[in-house]
Amino acid sequence: MQIRSKMLPRSFSLRREIQGFIAPNESRAETSHPLLIFSAAALFTLFAIVQIDFHTAQLQAIGLLGHGVGIDPIFLSP
Repeated sequence: MQIRSKMLPRSFSLRREIQGFIAPNESRAETSHPLLIFSAAALFTLFAIVQIDFHTAQLQAIGLLGHGVGIDPIFLSP
């Protein structure tokens, strides 16, 4: 009796599924999946927000960010 591995068919199935996102007449270097572009943009935006929040004092010192006058303290981070 021969024992067959289930991982080999799964890996081929996963490979076919990934290749299904690419149209047959397009090369891989020319296009990116729209979800990848959206995820990268969202992560970049979150990173920028965190960096601005982290460096608020330095940005205020050089005049790139307002001093927060008129902003309710409940909306400011700790």
